[in-house]
Parts: sequence; C-alpha cells; structure tokens
Amino acid sequence: MEKVIKFFHNWAWLMLVIYCVVGMFYPLIGTAALICMLAPSIVAVFKGRMWCGNFCPRGSFNDRILSKFSLRNKVPGLLKATWFRLTFLILLMGAFAIQIVFAWGNIYEVSFVFVRMIIITTVITIILGVSYNQRTWCMICPMGTMAHYIAKLKLFAGKFRYIAFNKEKCVNCKVCTKNCPIGIDVLSHKSEGTVNDADCLKCKVCIEKCPKKSLYVA
Repeated sequence: MEKVIKFFHNWAWLMLVIYCVVGMFYPLIGTAALICMLAPSIVAVFKGRMWCGNFCPRGSFNDRILSKFSLRNKVPGLLKATWFRLTFLILLMGAFAIQIVFAWGNIYEVSFVFVRMIIITTVITIILGVSYNQRTWCMICPMGTMAHYIAKLKLFAGKFRYIAFNKEKCVNCKVCTKNCPIGIDVLSHKSEGTVNDADCLKCKVCIEKCPKKSLYVA
C-alpha cells in the first residue's frame, strides 16, 4: 500500500495540470474539483490531514515540481496565524459561493467558476511556493484549514495514526523540524511521544530525513 500511495503522490500533479489546461477549453470538467474540495475533510475524520500530504494533486505538484524552484525562505508568521487562516477561508469561499449563485442555472458557467478558482489558487500557490516553502499554500488552503479543525475534534483525533518518537534514538538534532514541509516544530512533540499537531500531513518526510531513524508511524 505504501508503494501505491507514493506512486500516486509522485504523479498526481499531472491531474492538476491537465485540469487547468483542459478546463480553459472544456469547462464542463470543472465540477470534478469537488472531489479535491470535499476529500480533505472526509479523510480528516479518519486520518487527519493525510489527503493533503499524500493524495492531493496540488500537494503533489508542490512537492514534485514546485520544490525544485522554491527559494525555501522562512514563511511569514502572518500566514500561520489562526485569524489569517480563518479570514482567508471565509473570503475565498465566500467569493466562490457568490460566483456560484450568479452562475446558477448555467452548467457551463457554474463549471467554469470551479476552473477559474483552481487556476487562481494555483497561481497563488506558485508565487508563495517559489517565494517561501513549496508547501506554503497548504498552510492557508481553505480545504486544509477545514481538515485541520476536523482533525482537532476529540471525537476523531484519538483514532488516528501519528508520527511517533523512539526517544532513546533521538538526539535532538532538529532535522525533523527543519525538513517539515508544513512548518511544524516536530521535535517539540518529543515529550508527548507523538506529533499531535492537527496540521501534520502524514507525509513522512520527517521520518525519511531523520538520521537516527528515531521517528515512525504508530
């Protein structure tokens, strides 16, 4: 299963590129975006933000393509602030809803609203990814933010698998924290034993980068 997930993540970015290009000429494919809009929240009920780290076409694009051009600068604290994330969620989804209302009744127009939103947010993703970290968009993504809050609910959180520490092997080198694509201070969770941050993408980058192999999925 791990090999299948990795293969999908390596190539899912092609779906985003095809969607944006084809959507400009054949907007009826636009509503297919609903899959990636709803999936993060649905998967979050069972796996946290696993969709974002392993199955999202844009996440794949960020990791496989955008990472090659990223300047890897420090992400501004503003983009991580709760109030900013929630404000961005309300404004973006509000604008999307208003466009849908005005286009309602015309399937072509409704579909193109989806295409236009995906193209615009992809452009923002590229700008942020090149300027800062390739996964900067994922810190403010409305779908990711909703998945974040679902993952925080105690009703679901206890059922997840988490990144865990083998404390005896860990030497506090902070390699895990430095390489986390979403900017989580992984090492700060060592005392808890597991990375319980609701933004953890379950991408396993910290596990792969750990020189002492002190991290694993529990």
